[in-house]
Amino acid sequence: MTETNELQPALEQESLAAETQTATAPEEKTQSEENNIQEEAKKTEPAPVEEQPATIAETPENAESPEAPETPEAPMATEAPVYESKEAVVDRLRQIEEEGKGGDKSELDLLKQVFYKLHKAAQLAARNAFIEAGGDPELWHADIDTAEENFKAVMAAIRAKRTELAEAAEKQKADNLEKKQAIIERIKELTTTPEDVSQHFDEFKQLQAQWKELGAVPAEKATEIWKNYQHHVEQFYDLLKLNIEAREYDFKKNLTAKERLIELAEKLADEPDIITAFNKLQGLHAEYKEIGPVAKELRDQIWERFKAASTIINKRHQEHFEAIKAREEENLQKKTELCEKVEEIPVDQITSFAAWEEKTKEVIALQAQWKTIGYASHKQNNIIFDRFRTACDRFFTAKAEYYKTIKDEQNENLEAKRRLVEQAEALQESNEWHKTSDKLIELQKEWKTIGAVPRKYSEQLWKRFTSACDHFFEAKNEATAGQRAEEKENLQAKKNIIEQLKELAADTGKATLDHVRDLQTQWNEIGHVPFRDKDKLYKEYRAVADELYKQFGASAARRRLEGFQKSVRQAVAKGESTLGRERERLLRLFETRKAEIQTYENNLSFLNAKSKSGNSLVAEMNRKVEKLREELDLLSSKIKAIETEMRAPKDENTTPSGETDATDSAEK
Repeated sequence: MTETNELQPALEQESLAAETQTATAPEEKTQSEENNIQEEAKKTEPAPVEEQPATIAETPENAESPEAPETPEAPMATEAPVYESKEAVVDRLRQIEEEGKGGDKSELDLLKQVFYKLHKAAQLAARNAFIEAGGDPELWHADIDTAEENFKAVMAAIRAKRTELAEAAEKQKADNLEKKQAIIERIKELTTTPEDVSQHFDEFKQLQAQWKELGAVPAEKATEIWKNYQHHVEQFYDLLKLNIEAREYDFKKNLTAKERLIELAEKLADEPDIITAFNKLQGLHAEYKEIGPVAKELRDQIWERFKAASTIINKRHQEHFEAIKAREEENLQKKTELCEKVEEIPVDQITSFAAWEEKTKEVIALQAQWKTIGYASHKQNNIIFDRFRTACDRFFTAKAEYYKTIKDEQNENLEAKRRLVEQAEALQESNEWHKTSDKLIELQKEWKTIGAVPRKYSEQLWKRFTSACDHFFEAKNEATAGQRAEEKENLQAKKNIIEQLKELAADTGKATLDHVRDLQTQWNEIGHVPFRDKDKLYKEYRAVADELYKQFGASAARRRLEGFQKSVRQAVAKGESTLGRERERLLRLFETRKAEIQTYENNLSFLNAKSKSGNSLVAEMNRKVEKLREELDLLSSKIKAIETEMRAPKDENTTPSGETDATDSAEK
């Protein structure tokens, strides 16, 4: 259904019906006049004019009712054409202009509404594209639309034509009024000489025919002139005193004509299109009004039958527009609910890319749902659409501002890390081993405090920074070559510990937690190894130690993880939408713990474990690393549990916002 004001024609028809209900039949003859007519009928004198019921309770005019204003065209129930573009709307308007008939007002209203709906949609798309491209919403302005200029020009031409046609119609009504007044004056003249009235019967019938051929008159004069005409016609018939045979013949002819109209009206009950049926009924009433009277004993019967058939159509017509109104009210309620959902989104509380993407999907889904809902009433439709569009604009504007703020923050972090890289590269050739070592360690700590940078620069900066640090410490190790022999001994001792740990891992029946911890204590008490071997050796040691601890701690960790998974499932069952935020929190905690481990491992390579205090510090740092790794494994398992619950209902293989899965993050 097109979004036009279909109720307006219905209101106009109701107004017409109300006007016709006030129409009354000619005044009934007094009893004495009726007696005189009966006496004259016996002498083959003319019979009295037919009477109508005093008041019509339902509807359209009958033969004795006054003329009513022309009934506006009711909207057709045919399917409205679909216009895919503004140019198609303009082309249709040009066709209407070329026809030169001014077009149908309901179609013009529809074309105007469709055009500006497409026009506003194009402007909204251009504005959103401008904002998404990084433009300032305040600086956006719509370009000149050639289609809109053409639309306005053609509409102006059509309005001018309609005005011209309306003026011509009013002029024609004035001419009709003048001609009908002349007919009334001539009938008055025919009744001034009662003795010659029979001789003027043919002329009188010609005047009646001329009256019927004339069209409508100005609405304000219609009732008055019709009553005046009826009055003088009745006077003529009173004077004419037709004989009974002629009168009965006229009655029978009128009865046949009215019965034909009644049968047509009764068949309209089977017409599936109520608008078409209603319009046809109006035509039947207009025709019924022009037919003369029937025999007095049949008048009420024949009118009640016609009125009953009319009542069925009028009731269906009213129910049709009531159904349209109810459907529009339902659509308004649905659209109001969508507006409230968008308005309730807490844009000031969304603090991550993933959360913004999740809410964006919700808004886009609501917009798609909006398109499936039909139109509201003509009065409310634009209002509710403006409200929905305002709510969506508020969301996407806030999103654009957030992205802009994060981008600025990441750019600031990028500059800060670049400064650290430049400082590290400036120190990499220094031979002040102790002082420069302290300085580089401070730079590493500061690096950890700086937030994220744009992803395309992150890996590059990190490689430059670590390369500068590694270059210095390798040079430092080479400068302290006296320590190599001891480092080689330490290397062999640590390899022996790794072999013992591997044996325990291969035969878990012999392994005990105390034995593993004792080997780890020995490992921590051994001093430095050659720099080039430290990472590879430590990874080998770490792998076998993790495997053992995984075996020892699997049951405890499993219980903790199972408890967490149960909590996640309970949250999902309750319909809580906190999984995304919990995942973001765990990811941040995961990255923090991983950075802490990396810092500890870097610092371990710089410590001298020869002294007792050095051994104690190394052992403490290793214990912290072990604890952090256990926590890192648990965090990874929790993140996977959440992602499993998040993907399960959607059957998706990727995490929201295209972020890297926690497993991938752990591997990196």
